[in-house]
Formats: sequence, structure tokens, C-alpha cells
Amino acid sequence: MLDIKDLTIRYNSMDRVTAAVNGISLSIEKGSFTGLVGESGSGKSTLMSALLGLLPPRTEVTGEILYKGADILRMSESEIRNLRWKELSLVPQGAQNSFTPVMKIKRHIEEVLNVHSGIFGKDAEKEVVRLLEDVGLDAGIKERYPHELSGGQKQRAAIALALACSPALLLADEPTTALDVIVQAEILELLSGLRKSKDLSIILVTHDLPLAAMVCDRLVVMKDGMIAESGTPRELVNDPRHPHTKDLIREMFWQRNKKNG
Repeated sequence: MLDIKDLTIRYNSMDRVTAAVNGISLSIEKGSFTGLVGESGSGKSTLMSALLGLLPPRTEVTGEILYKGADILRMSESEIRNLRWKELSLVPQGAQNSFTPVMKIKRHIEEVLNVHSGIFGKDAEKEVVRLLEDVGLDAGIKERYPHELSGGQKQRAAIALALACSPALLLADEPTTALDVIVQAEILELLSGLRKSKDLSIILVTHDLPLAAMVCDRLVVMKDGMIAESGTPRELVNDPRHPHTKDLIREMFWQRNKKNG
């Protein structure tokens, strides 16, 4: 479905060049749930931006990002626009970033349906209700403003928005940030359920290895713009090979022991 081949991304500023991604190769299979795990500065967000064609000007990029055989890096702006929302969609870090404060939830979703799917009027309103119900929200949520929702409700609404055009690949960038542990588990359970019910492929971007291990069938650990290690959660937890992965596992068990007293 998605094949990243020898991808290198460098940011150019006035006085220096910063290498954000260094020659990574990665394949995402249809229907998979992949956890992209790494600390801040590991290259996760840069990779997500590259997938969506949202890298800033003056960025140097080499390699290939093949989505269903077509190279995203060589698409025109109009081709990339057609890809976003309909094929690849993003749940951004911090649900508030998905919404404009002065617009009701229904207007946010209707706008996406209008622009990208050509759905208007009563058909759009019916679709809004269906999308909200798909993520476990009452239809009445559509009449609320973002600030009137709890953190968990807002995150669910952000996921509904990202699913408005029935994408094949969902990019979830730290979707549980600032949520309590119970709501985190609920959001992960929701994503896992949507993956199955909608035949979605999901890339979960997170710094939290234990969280990713709960729902993902494959983990990719990033460090300094490179893939340190990848494998199933069982493989990485039971037999980590890279020093950075070992550090993450040690931290995971330390936190677990601390929690258990």
C-alpha cells in the first residue's frame, strides 16, 4: 500500500542544514496498524508531513514515497490535494488543532464533505450524524462548539473529521496527548475498532512504546531520523536489539513497577 524507499529529508535554514530523516525504508501493508515510536526530534512528524506533501519550502528530499505505486514526492500540488482526505488523512497532535473555535462541529465536517466529496445539504447533515455515531458520539454533539466538548469528545470528533472522506490510510499523530489513562485506552480501542470496521490502515505516531504495543501489530522505533528497529510488539518487548529500544523497554518496566508500588 505504502512503500517508503531510502527517504532522506533535510531542512535548509539561512545558516545551516538539518537532517531530519536519514535514509529510511518502510512498508505499510493494507489493513495494518503500525506504531511509529520515538522521542521528540526522532523524525516522526517530518515523515508524516512528507506523506501528506506538507514539507516547507527549501526542504531537500531524496528517495521515494510510493502510495499505491505513485510517488507522492513527484506529484503536482493538485494531485496531492486529491490524495489528502480521500486517501490519506491526518488526526493532528492535539485535537484542538483540528477545529476553528467559532465553528460548530457539524460545520467543520460539512466543509470537508462539501469541498472534497461534493456532498451538500441534507445529505451532508446525515453524513455528519453517521460519522459522529461511528466514533461513539451522540448526534447532538454536531451543534456544539469545540470548547464545549471534553478532551475525549474532542478527540473523537477530530477522528470523525479525519474519516469524513473515507480515507484508506489514517495518520494519527499523538492522538492521546493530554488525555487521562482511561480516555487514552478508549481512544485506542476506538481506533482499533475503526480499523476493522472500515478496513483502515493506521499509522500511530507516539513517544509512548507501551501505548503503541497495546494496539499495534507492528512497531517501528525511530532515533535521530533513522529506523533503529522494527518488529511485532512481542519481538521488541521480549528481545530488543537496539540500545534505544532497550532504553524504552527499561523505562516501560520501570514505570510499570512504579505504578504497582
